[in-house]
Amino acid sequence: MQNQQSKVHHVGEWASLRNTSPEIAEAIFEVAKYDEKMAEKIWENGSDEVLSLAFERTDKDSLFWGEQTIERKNV
Repeated sequence: MQNQQSKVHHVGEWASLRNTSPEIAEAIFEVAKYDEKMAEKIWENGSDEVLSLAFERTDKDSLFWGEQTIERKNV
């Protein structure tokens, strides 16, 4: 079982490889209960729940999900 620091590092790497904001990656993994296969499906398909969680945790007005920029006002 991964410790918290290991999880954070893994999620950060995962986000970087997918050109995705760390806030979105963290929310994806939380929703997926840290199941990487489920996280990948969520990343591919999108999720309103993930976007809501990600914006709750930051004061940024935009985040990126792959090549798409998501604006807070649209969530």
